[in-house]
Formats: sequence, structure tokens, C-alpha cells
Amino acid sequence: MHDASATWHDLGAVAVTHGPGLVGSLLVGLSFAKAAAAAAGLPLVGVHHLAGHIESLVLQNGEMPLPAIVLVVSGGHTSLYLVDRPGHYQLLSRTRDDAAGEAYDKVAKLLGLGYPGGPIIDRLAKTGNDRAILLPTTRLTHPDRNRPELKGDWDFSFSGLKTAVLRHVKSADRHLSADEVADICATFQRVVVSALVERSFVAARRFQAKSVGIAGGVSANSRLRADLKARGEAREIPTFVPSLHLSTDNAAMIAAAGLRKFRAGLTSPLDLNADAALPLQSA
Repeated sequence: MHDASATWHDLGAVAVTHGPGLVGSLLVGLSFAKAAAAAAGLPLVGVHHLAGHIESLVLQNGEMPLPAIVLVVSGGHTSLYLVDRPGHYQLLSRTRDDAAGEAYDKVAKLLGLGYPGGPIIDRLAKTGNDRAILLPTTRLTHPDRNRPELKGDWDFSFSGLKTAVLRHVKSADRHLSADEVADICATFQRVVVSALVERSFVAARRFQAKSVGIAGGVSANSRLRADLKARGEAREIPTFVPSLHLSTDNAAMIAAAGLRKFRAGLTSPLDLNADAALPLQSA
């Protein structure tokens, strides 16, 4: 507020994430937001974390051509949504196990690369051969028993890929060279990015989307951004990603999602609670 030369009197509402996520962290932010809204006499707007990531695309690029297919991909989420009108998010598919960002972290850990794994693997992959080793791709053909209403054939799965990397590393039975590590990173990244981009454009064809977007922390990945752009140009579909600053969790995207709900006349009571497993509801 100081950087924006704004006072409490300049604000129209207070937006806050109330789920999903770690409940302790959610409660800290929610408690402060409630107190601030009550003290300043401002409406409170509860925001879903993934709605914030989706709206980060609008914050960066303006309103996207609709209908749009948006993939939210991060350390905790890999979910594909249809946005057929502003503020309306229909879940099409999700990961059955590890999120893409989580798979990056686990592979980086077993390679001894540190945390978070995404930026490290992305950097090393640029010097590696992305066809150096054989790694599997996963195609699912049956619905998830936990979400039987979803068709299931667009779902993601990265646990098998992670296990394949583990087996490859163990089979070497020696210390891997820097070049070998780079090759593993490059091949792993190619398989993950191919799955993300391919399913996004399969959904775009199915729903005759006019744009495709990717948001969330993994959208900062250089290969994902490049492959998305290349596929969009080949298919003549506009593609959108947030800036690097808006890719990871940030307050601006929550404000953007809150503004969407506020303009639709949706506010929250001061007894709003945190929900670690909050489903994404359309505004």
C-alpha cells in the first residue's frame, strides 16, 4: 500500500485466500484479512487459490478469448480447466498422484540437486540430451474412482515417471557425471512438458477453445513456455502465460480473483473459515 501511495480509504474490499492449502498458513492470512476488513469497514472476499492462478493470466494479458483451456500446474496442483465465461471454471482433468512440480522436486532430490527442483532441473536440462535415456509416458484410459464424473483420459500421472528415474539412477550403481545428470534432467523435463502441452491442446480441440493458458509455479519453466508457444503457433491458437513474477504464489493474483468476485456482487461473511481441501467454485 505504501508503494502504491494508497491508504485504507482507497480500498474497495479485502481479498484473501481461504483454501486450499496448509490450514495453519491459511488461518494466519484469513485472521489478518478479517481484522483488516472489520477495522476498515470493508467487504471481505474469500478467494480460491487456483482461481488466483487462473486470473493471473487476465492480470498479465487482459481478458483471454473464450472459451479458454487453462492448465494450473504447480508443486501441489496439476489441473485442467475450461473457462467458457469470465469467472466460470469447469474442471476437466487433474493429476492422479504427484503434481508436476512435486515430481520435479522429488527427481531433483534423488539426483542430489536441492530444493526447489523446478528451476534447477530447468537450468541443467538446457545442456542435456533430452533423448539420452528411455523414460515412460503415462496415458490413462479409465476414470478416477475418486472423481468418477470426470472422463479420466485427460488425467495426468507422474509417479511412474519419477520411479523410472529412480530405477535408472540406481541401475548405474555409481556416481553420475554432470553430463549424465543433465541428460536425465533434459529427458525428464521433455516427458513432463509433452504431457502437459499435449493434454491441454487435446482439450482445446475438444471444446473448440479460442485460447490456451498455463498458470502456476511450473508455468515459469522455460521449455513449457517455449513448447506452449510453438504448439499454439502451429495450431493458430493464442497462448498465454503469466510473467515470472506472477507465476509463483503472489498477492496480486488473489486480488485479481477477488476483484472478479467483487464485481459479480460476491462477498464473504466475517465468519469465513479456512478449508484445506476447498473445491473450486465458479464466481
